Amino acid sequence: MGFAWQNWLFKRFKFQGEKKLKESDVLIFMYQQGYLFAVLILITFIAGINYANNLILGFCFLISAVLCISFYLTFQQLYALKIEVHCQEVGQVGEELHLDFYFSQMHKKSRYLWLKADDQLHKLALNDLKQSFQLSFLADARGQFHYPMIQIFSVYPFGLVRAWTYLNLQSFSWVAPQSSMAVPENKNMHHRFEQDVDEFRELKAYSEGQSLQAVSWKHAARGQGLYIKVFEQYQEQHEVEIRYDYMPSSSHEEKLSLMMGLAEQCDHLNCAYSLYLPNVQLPSASGEKQLHQAKLLLAQAE
Repeated sequence: MGFAWQNWLFKRFKFQGEKKLKESDVLIFMYQQGYLFAVLILITFIAGINYANNLILGFCFLISAVLCISFYLTFQQLYALKIEVHCQEVGQVGEELHLDFYFSQMHKKSRYLWLKADDQLHKLALNDLKQSFQLSFLADARGQFHYPMIQIFSVYPFGLVRAWTYLNLQSFSWVAPQSSMAVPENKNMHHRFEQDVDEFRELKAYSEGQSLQAVSWKHAARGQGLYIKVFEQYQEQHEVEIRYDYMPSSSHEEKLSLMMGLAEQCDHLNCAYSLYLPNVQLPSASGEKQLHQAKLLLAQAE
């Protein structure tokens, strides 16, 4: 029975990114105190009939009207509300994925809603024609991240009735591997991230104001004067090749994590890099867009 109910919910409330709630999208029924309220209506009705007391019957009809009005007002909290959801294209293991909600309504009125997703419960107060809200999820595994069923409901104004709807998101996010730092010298790179003191292109005479860190102290100790080391890799090599086959690990996931770490390191140094995976490659480039594409490629790697 439970499986059949879940299957019906998934099919009935498929959400493709944007929807304006109609009558068929909103479910409504009594909620918590509403059951006690219904019992009170029943008791006052029986007492009014038995004792032929018009005052008790009048009170019974009054609270019955309050319950009926609650159904209407609570239903109006969700009806005709336009909902748009945008999910983050790619994230990374150990970081949060953001789901952005955009609510809009034709006429300005107050709506008091609750948004529930797994163990998260958030209260929303919509008072403007357009408002936004962001929901965060922790990405704990590489690959596709499918968002849970989102429930939006209201118990306004008296808490007697609940109106609710579901959003079964058809979109998903990709999760890139967590970055892992490789050893400083690696076969997969033409460029090296640390200077090798034994490999340089030439020596230049030291000028006042230059950093003493680049001074060749070996020559200074021999009494040959002060010279600055000019390194080959920093002046002539500007491209890094990050190859899957050269990663120092036998584990597929560890290889991807090492590649992710190298890509982030290249991005930090603002140097161009390319990725080579078994079945696909990313051309050499640099910048934010290149890092985004690298994350997407590593997230999709099989």
